[in-house]
Amino acid sequence: MTTPAARSPEAIAALPQYQQLVKERNRLGWSLTLIMLLGFFGFIGVVAFNPSLLAMPLAAGMTTTVGFAVGLGLMVLTLATTGLYVWRANTHYDRLTRAIVEAAP
Repeated sequence: MTTPAARSPEAIAALPQYQQLVKERNRLGWSLTLIMLLGFFGFIGVVAFNPSLLAMPLAAGMTTTVGFAVGLGLMVLTLATTGLYVWRANTHYDRLTRAIVEAAP
């Protein structure tokens, strides 16, 4: 078997740090995807099977509905998951990437 060329994709992919980066990034990505899918499909499920719940006012005498609050909550959830991924990428994943570049043969 021949050794991969310097800084070739095969050489980098063989590094344990690279495998750790891919594993951690995929785990976080799929976790955040699952959270978003549950949030949005849950909302669509409530719209489909119990729309009167979303039409209820937040409190007696208010015109703002539960559906409006849930919609805002989904927007906040979207921003939070995006922010969490960006924060993680800019701190931990960038550090791992630098270590991979330094360790690349």
